[in-house]
Amino acid sequence: MKKSTIWLLAIIMALTFSILLYMQISYIENMVKMRNEQFSEAVRRSLYSVSTQLEQDETKRYLAEDIEENQKRLLSIEMGVGTSVNQRWSFVAPDGSVSSFNLQQYSFTVPSQPSQAGSGSITDTYKNMQEVLKNQYLYQKGLLENVILNILATASNRPIMERVDTELLTRYLKSELRNNGLNIPFKYAILDPKNKIMYKSPGYDIEKKATRYTIRLFPNDPPKRQNQLMVYFPTKQDYIFSSIQFSIPSFAFTFVLLITFIFTIAKLFRQKKLTEMKNDFINNMTHEFKTPISTISLAAQMLNDPSVSKGEEMFHHISTVINDETKRLRFQVEKVLQMSMFERQKTMLKLTLLDVNDLIAGVLSTFKLKVEQFGGTIEADLAADDAWVEVDEMHFTNVIFNLLDNAVKYAKEDVPLQLHVRTAIEGEKVIIAIRDNGIGIKKDDLKKIFEKFYRVSTGNVHNVKGFGLGLAYVHKIVTDLKGTIRAESELNIGTTFIITLPLKNK
Repeated sequence: MKKSTIWLLAIIMALTFSILLYMQISYIENMVKMRNEQFSEAVRRSLYSVSTQLEQDETKRYLAEDIEENQKRLLSIEMGVGTSVNQRWSFVAPDGSVSSFNLQQYSFTVPSQPSQAGSGSITDTYKNMQEVLKNQYLYQKGLLENVILNILATASNRPIMERVDTELLTRYLKSELRNNGLNIPFKYAILDPKNKIMYKSPGYDIEKKATRYTIRLFPNDPPKRQNQLMVYFPTKQDYIFSSIQFSIPSFAFTFVLLITFIFTIAKLFRQKKLTEMKNDFINNMTHEFKTPISTISLAAQMLNDPSVSKGEEMFHHISTVINDETKRLRFQVEKVLQMSMFERQKTMLKLTLLDVNDLIAGVLSTFKLKVEQFGGTIEADLAADDAWVEVDEMHFTNVIFNLLDNAVKYAKEDVPLQLHVRTAIEGEKVIIAIRDNGIGIKKDDLKKIFEKFYRVSTGNVHNVKGFGLGLAYVHKIVTDLKGTIRAESELNIGTTFIITLPLKNK
């Protein structure tokens, strides 16, 4: 698959998932907003109904008291058939003015037998009934007016806790909230005109951060005497989100799909990069194999050709060429074997207890000639006494050899190579440090040098032939030996590789 095709698919899928997530988030936000508005509207309707019921209860109470008082007054007056009683009613208005009127209470009896007058008696009786009903109407009207004036004049002066029964208020709140679909816990408080709490229900928390709903308890009271009812709901958020919780799993699954898609695309790009690197590796390796094979084949032909002189000097030269090219071919084969190691989950190691100083000294003695060919020097400070480690001798020898070989490859052209190898013991670990004075490594490259197929480059041109497997192989072997490796480098100054391995008892 072309890289441009992968990018196109990635962009389309990314836009699709982004739009889908945006729509889901917007839907959830709108749902929460709508549920909040519905909740607030239901609470306001409930509080309005509660306030109205409290006013009605107060009016009924005043009316009952006034009727009882007037009934007692009327019972004390003698009533007779056809007689009338004059009553005088006086009212004090809120502005202090006094008004009064006379009211007659009639009682009458309907004759059991019509009189001789006939229709005249019925007419008189009807007129008497009309007069009685009229006077009863005036009486009831005056009674109500008296109650209303009494409420306006005296009700707001009474303490709020005398006007409100908290148990009854709690029942009203529960009933009205349930009627409006809000069967959830609530807390409330009654506040005076100065916002001082006169009463609070059990569990009411003044400091709790929650949306509080307020309403005037008796809205017809004078403004300076108006009390308030304040209500909040401790589980409001749970109630709101419980109605939209069905959409949360879909959002979560969409988010998981987005993360999976991003991970897949990243892996796809990485796999494509590795494929390209492997192809380059195969092409380079084919070229590297072709050269020594051709050289060995040519040398063999020279040995078999009778026209070629078979002097001792020529024979020695041809054998040297064959030996050198065979070593070169063997080295390339080892590189291929190293690459195959990365396909395994775990490297098969033959662990042996060795003195790290002896192992390093053996590698240095072999590598010293190669360094001297380039005009360089190797210094060794093997100060770690009894530094016994459990390693695979062949693989760990390759580790030290690869690090030394890298120092030679990346040496400065105009500066003699200087290699310094040091060992030391720190606690229960042995430290192996290999320092050079080469070209160094950039900080950006320093983070990636242990990755498979990665090679430090100058621009787009690699300075040294290779396959980007040496340091990846080193890192894998050291890690499998339960050790660590890190690099410290400064550009144009040099690089130091530091290996740490656990010590073992001999």
